[in-house]
Amino acid sequence: MRRQPTDARGSGDARSSGDALASGRPRASRDSGENGVTLADVAADAGVHQSTASRALRDGAGVGSATAGRVRESAKRLGYVVNPAAASLRTGRSRLLGVLVPRLTDIVLATVYEGIEAGAAAAGYQAVVANTGDDPAVQRAKVERLLALRVDGLLLGDARGDTELASELVARGVPVVLVSRRLRGVTSFTCDDLVGGRLVAEHFMALGHHRVGVVAGEPYASTGVERTKGFTDAYAKAGIPVDPGLIINAPFDVHGGERAAHRLLASDPRPTAIFAVNDFAAIGVMGALRTSCLVPGHDVAVAGFNDVPLSAQLPIPLTSVRSPMRDMGERAAGALVGMIEGRTARSRRFTPELMVRASTTAAD
Repeated sequence: MRRQPTDARGSGDARSSGDALASGRPRASRDSGENGVTLADVAADAGVHQSTASRALRDGAGVGSATAGRVRESAKRLGYVVNPAAASLRTGRSRLLGVLVPRLTDIVLATVYEGIEAGAAAAGYQAVVANTGDDPAVQRAKVERLLALRVDGLLLGDARGDTELASELVARGVPVVLVSRRLRGVTSFTCDDLVGGRLVAEHFMALGHHRVGVVAGEPYASTGVERTKGFTDAYAKAGIPVDPGLIINAPFDVHGGERAAHRLLASDPRPTAIFAVNDFAAIGVMGALRTSCLVPGHDVAVAGFNDVPLSAQLPIPLTSVRSPMRDMGERAAGALVGMIEGRTARSRRFTPELMVRASTTAAD
């Protein structure tokens, strides 16, 4: 006679069944949580249909708040914990969202990712992040690796204007949402970078700064391109075109900002104000001013973008454009989940706000 197969603890199926019957508890099914309590148990305890309980515990779609609360309370009291493998079998989804970012050492991207994680968790999904270093070859490799893990969709925080990857993924039927960067034809959640750049320009002009420089970021990133455009368009509209020689592309970090600032300061005459399209580049600009024996906010005005928490705590607090980084990530994750579950999603640009501090001043 062939022996009954046993599980990892050495208990046969017949014994497991007997234990369940002896305890008076229903036998766990494919819909059971990791502790053996089933979704049917939760539904019965809450007095609702099993499908209603499932929706209440997943995303709450179509379930009244009072009913959803009752279901969640039943699940908590019974100790029901969703079995991810069973959920995947039922829905054909992994409930994983793949996230690509250039680097998580950047506090802006880390804050956006916190929002993504929160938005994913609220919908019953888990975010899986990969760093690409803004390298197109690495980006493609990481995308394929995430798809091999059967992620249900992708959030790209590293979309580049010089590759077709995002469009190719959309053409392949992969649900894709961009966050922090924007490309034509792909759903995106970004700050309104054009408006943010304009706010800095208007502030500089109100202070009397006519000869201005820009640390413009990388040319393949929509953030740098649009922030620079919003800034230069505002100056052009005022009849004070920005000298193209004073617009320097540089990496979005302290060293990039410092190198670009030294180039700007070497011009004759030097600019009286510098706009860096990223706060860390702006901090690099302030470092270059210091080594040149110049004082930010007195000799040269400096403004950044994103308003990271450090900006207000610097020895000379940095004027910066505030963008809702965490909210952007959270909304982007919610939109991607909606796409995965068959709903439509629309791009959104969040309104920025200029935070004026001591690093900007009136021109002499």
